[in-house]
Amino acid sequence: MTGFLTGTATAMVTPFTESGVDFNAFSRMIEYQIAGGTDTLVILGTTGEPATMSALEREEVMRFSKKTIGSRARIVFGSGSNSTQNTVEASKRAESLGADGLLVVTPYYNKCTQDGIVRHYEAVCSAVQIPVICYNVPARTGVNILPATMQRLAEIPNMAGIKEACGNMEQICETMRRIRGKCDMYSGDDNLNLPILAIGGTALISVASNLVPKEVKAMYEAFAAGDLARANALQDALLPLIDACFTEVNPIPAKAGMRMLGLDAGIPRLPLTELSEPHKQVMRDALAALGYAVKA
Repeated sequence: MTGFLTGTATAMVTPFTESGVDFNAFSRMIEYQIAGGTDTLVILGTTGEPATMSALEREEVMRFSKKTIGSRARIVFGSGSNSTQNTVEASKRAESLGADGLLVVTPYYNKCTQDGIVRHYEAVCSAVQIPVICYNVPARTGVNILPATMQRLAEIPNMAGIKEACGNMEQICETMRRIRGKCDMYSGDDNLNLPILAIGGTALISVASNLVPKEVKAMYEAFAAGDLARANALQDALLPLIDACFTEVNPIPAKAGMRMLGLDAGIPRLPLTELSEPHKQVMRDALAALGYAVKA
């Protein structure tokens, strides 16, 4: 299927305290995103640290998100894991709690074959009625959705597309060639947002937009309007912040940067740790270069 996501989508962080999820802070983050023009909120994806959360916490976050967002933005819930059975059950639960679509990461750690990838997504897609997005991030999972495999997955009726974060533009171009007109491609690497749009990507699933949703949306809109010079200028301006967001494992830098903007993003959960001081300065400088007053 095509046309599920367009525009900008923020891969939302989850604000934690020592005792659990800070829903007051999460509500403020949601409002910040909607005010910034974000089209879709991606909740409980990698940036949201769901692997460190209990099943109850994840359900509470989904319920709260749906109640708070309503119909003001599209909602995509992450439901992937390394177990097909668990992923199917989590996907059905997310659908029942009001997800517009699902983000399903490749099964990690098990390191399945390409046939295993296909069978995994077939099982998920057949269990739900809503659109499903594959998430390809081999640096984290050890599993890479190859172009020929994504071509097979594109034939599944409710396969919306692929969030591509493999980092290999040659592979990404080949995948786009094979799925064009069958399902969509979404950028999952902020530093490749503009190149992926240029080959036919339809949406940006962004970490940096946790901090600067207006600027990410402006870049997308400039490209969509055919103003490539402005889109390039905006992406050039964003690149130092994008780099700052990945000086350490995501979402460590993003959470630190949000706190610098006065957004209480909470603490990373172990085994993730706080951003180191040298990298905090990189983040401060990047935000200041974009004209933001840094609060910490």
